[in-house]
Amino acid sequence: MKKEYDFSKAKKNPYAKLFKRQVTMRLDDEVIKYFKSLAEETGIPYQNLINLYLKECAHNQKKLKWAS
Repeated sequence: MKKEYDFSKAKKNPYAKLFKRQVTMRLDDEVIKYFKSLAEETGIPYQNLINLYLKECAHNQKKLKWAS
């Protein structure tokens, strides 16, 4: 392994926009507990489970139903 590397000719990753973005969300304790318990059952990190669930909702264009 080299002590130093030359990145002066490095190019930005053209696929970087396709990667996940870090965001801050405020979630209820019961939501976190649910996904953490599901994570223990499945062996999938709970953040990934939340992302998969939200991705499925977006894909199916699921709308929130609530009574006002």
